[in-house]
Amino acid sequence: MEIVVPSLEEINTAARQFVAETEGRTVFAFYGRMGAGKTTFIKAVCAELGVAEQVTSPTFAIINEYSSPRGSIYHFDCYRLKSLAEFLDIGGEEYFYSGAPCFIEWPELVEPVLPADALRVNIEELSDRARLIRA
Repeated sequence: MEIVVPSLEEINTAARQFVAETEGRTVFAFYGRMGAGKTTFIKAVCAELGVAEQVTSPTFAIINEYSSPRGSIYHFDCYRLKSLAEFLDIGGEEYFYSGAPCFIEWPELVEPVLPADALRVNIEELSDRARLIRA
């Protein structure tokens, strides 16, 4: 799957396409450079899934939980984690098998415990405004 997001104004269209093309998937590992748009895209995907509350980066909390018509949605930011053990100590792996959507930013540290069917999503900057979402 490849989705080009020409500008921020078109991110909701891209999120709608992403949700449609990944129906049935639950664990999403988002890769990309700092500032590539991981959090911004996850916000748009959560809105498409019906999250009404404000979606923010869980940089300090590590995990944010949002409510949607489909149930809970979990959003992880593993950037500040120092070890895989730290992630396991907070019960992080259990979320992956909950059946609820899990969106993981900076998943490199937790790759050993990602489910085999986790969708790895790369966000690449094409220009100041355009992004390429590739899975």
